[in-house]
Amino acid sequence: MTATAIAPISLVIVDDSELVRTGLKTLLGHASGRTPMKILGEAHSVASAVAETLRQKPDVVLLDIRLPDGNGFEACRQILAKLPDTRVLILTSVIDDNLVCEAMSAGAHGYLLKEIDAPGLCKAIADVAEGKFILDPAATASVLNMVRHGAPQSDQDRLASLSTQERRVLALVAEGKTNKEIADAMELSDKTVKNYLSNIFEKLQISRRSQAAVLFASSKTNRSGRP
Repeated sequence: MTATAIAPISLVIVDDSELVRTGLKTLLGHASGRTPMKILGEAHSVASAVAETLRQKPDVVLLDIRLPDGNGFEACRQILAKLPDTRVLILTSVIDDNLVCEAMSAGAHGYLLKEIDAPGLCKAIADVAEGKFILDPAATASVLNMVRHGAPQSDQDRLASLSTQERRVLALVAEGKTNKEIADAMELSDKTVKNYLSNIFEKLQISRRSQAAVLFASSKTNRSGRP
């Protein structure tokens, strides 16, 4: 019996450096991880990133922050506004609290530094394609530092409006779980999980899972009593 072929993860690579784009295409085109990768296109600017992504409709956009006509966050917002099912993974050489925060606000599904090794990058792309949220360890530290003084009172009020079950769902979202994984962990149907998420997003006045993760991290830090 012939094994079913695994569909490759389709990608568009966005970076202002031709050398970096070429290196990523070579690396990912020969990836030997759990899922094959297929490079559909590349871009070097915000304008070309949006145009190429809309043309190719990839599973994942690998996106740098520094672009000649703007930044990756602008491209991320424009792409997700028109292709909400596409996943955006920030891959950059720079990091600070504000950049990580802006990436999450823009709706990015992950934030990685270019110093990551090849197996780690391939795994991160596969995880993001499956619906998980990925943060580089350095980016995770930035997020925790960013919320160390506690969430603003308005955020605390919104979090307090969640039911116990909604808080459980939110905690799993913050761990990067997909809807199916949340459903399995809580012994719920996929539809019920979607309904919970819809209610959570409405109560928290957000639209992205990454924003939910930041709010959850804020609430944990605030309750811990650390400065």
